Amino acid sequence: MTKQQGCPFCEGPGGRVVFEGAKLRVIHAEEAGFPAFYRVIWREHAAEFSDLDAADRVLCMEAVTVVEQCLREHLAPAKINLAALGNMVPHLHWHVIARFADDTHFPGSVWAPVQREPNAAHNAAVAARLPAIESAMIARLGTRSF
Repeated sequence: MTKQQGCPFCEGPGGRVVFEGAKLRVIHAEEAGFPAFYRVIWREHAAEFSDLDAADRVLCMEAVTVVEQCLREHLAPAKINLAALGNMVPHLHWHVIARFADDTHFPGSVWAPVQREPNAAHNAAVAARLPAIESAMIARLGTRSF
């Protein structure tokens, strides 16, 4: 597996980098209305999760788990959404999204139709907590060879 020309995740970070490891990175994605939207992006170009060997699959999911746990512990969301679609960008990445009952799309997916107006105060409160959440992510991810 190598880098692929024209792939946005091969050519750039894909968002604000929170953690950078030898095999993957965690980024905060700027997705309007979803202040706690992260991606775990595999460094080398791979289209499918099954393209990774068994050890790398475990490593990747451990990183996804760390991001999920940090979001749950710091935000107590109604749900965490995990997705590895890759339809728009066929480079292995996992979406890890804290969801709240009052977010604009809940209970639908973040790509579903809007259900309600955004709760700006809640989104700002979540955004204000991101530095602490990301510090926890970095501390936990830094203990492994990601």
